[in-house]
Amino acid sequence: MTAPLTGSTRLAQIRAWLRAHPLALDAALAFAVLVCMVIGSFADPNGPHGRPTFGTRTPEARSVLLMLLAAGALVFRRRRPLAVMGLTGAFSVVEFVAGDPPAPVVMSAVIAVYTVASCTDRPTTWRVGLLTMTVLTGSAMLFGSAPWYIQENVGVFAWTGMAAAAGDAVRSRRAFIDAIRERAERAERTREEEARRRVAEERLRIARDLHDVVAHHIALVNVQAGVAAHVMDKRPDQAKEALSHVREASRSALNELRATVGLLRQSGDPEAPTEPAPGLGVVDELLDTFRNAGLPVELARTDHGTDLPAAVDLAAYRIIQESLTNVQKHAGADAKAEVSVVRVGRTVEVTVLDNGAPDGTPTTADGAGSGGGHGLIGMRERVTALGGTITAGPRYGGGFRVQAILPIKAHAEGDDA
Repeated sequence: MTAPLTGSTRLAQIRAWLRAHPLALDAALAFAVLVCMVIGSFADPNGPHGRPTFGTRTPEARSVLLMLLAAGALVFRRRRPLAVMGLTGAFSVVEFVAGDPPAPVVMSAVIAVYTVASCTDRPTTWRVGLLTMTVLTGSAMLFGSAPWYIQENVGVFAWTGMAAAAGDAVRSRRAFIDAIRERAERAERTREEEARRRVAEERLRIARDLHDVVAHHIALVNVQAGVAAHVMDKRPDQAKEALSHVREASRSALNELRATVGLLRQSGDPEAPTEPAPGLGVVDELLDTFRNAGLPVELARTDHGTDLPAAVDLAAYRIIQESLTNVQKHAGADAKAEVSVVRVGRTVEVTVLDNGAPDGTPTTADGAGSGGGHGLIGMRERVTALGGTITAGPRYGGGFRVQAILPIKAHAEGDDA
């Protein structure tokens, strides 16, 4: 069921369509200018009592042709702004010279001046604007049938000047908005690149430390185990000595590995747990902790009986934990969340939805609302390492959605369910 369009939504759709079809917008503008020029050509500005009157004069065929040509040129005002400016200005000068009284062909030149000012740079606007004002006002004063000092001639000067100023203001505002948008996009790209760089550097550092700590001892264990296996039957005393070396090397490797992992822990962190790694089997206990903290969470599961690999099970658990943590942090006091774990063929889909902040601000899976973090990047790294996919983004109507599709590699080959 499609929701009814509101007034603002319909207006936004119309603006988007007009931006996608600029020629249609220019054609509509040209038609509107033509209508105004034709109506103005029937008005006599010097009527009785100083008021304009309609119907007392009729435009000549030459004036109608010039108005049609000037309006038609406006259709291409964005593609060739300077050429359109020259054409409409020339048509206006011809009407000032030959018209008695002249038809308002100059309206098309005013629109053309605005277009040039909004599409080009400021020096071009100054040159074209001053030249157009001088030529049109001078033509009206020198060649017009009315006295040079009438207010219509001053109006030509004022309207062309205001059109140039308005176009320059629009161009400056557009450039300012584009610059702000570009800076924001560049800052966002820089933030994401910095986060990825730090994650990559940390991963390389950990891998290098673990390699330095473990490689020597594992190689020693391998050699001594081979010696023990070779002399086990003929020289048991030498085999016993080799196994003693294996025990010492493995103990040293464990001690150094524990020390290396300890470097990654912060002071005050609890000791390493002795229970198994968490998984979907204890997801109810995880959700209870959030419920007890005031976050209503609903759970739906269709994966019962699915034996997940340890890595996939842990990844699903961590995704739910990280997503609900961000909901609790950034979605507000009235937030609600929904968690679903669904078995689909050879994959399991984990989805976390929330209804967003009370003020309508969408939550973010990365904690961007409070300064940013690496939550979403960490989840994506974990899922990608398992060969899965993850998507995260705002929901229609408010809130946020995180969905991860994880492969069931452990028993997928023998299970076609």
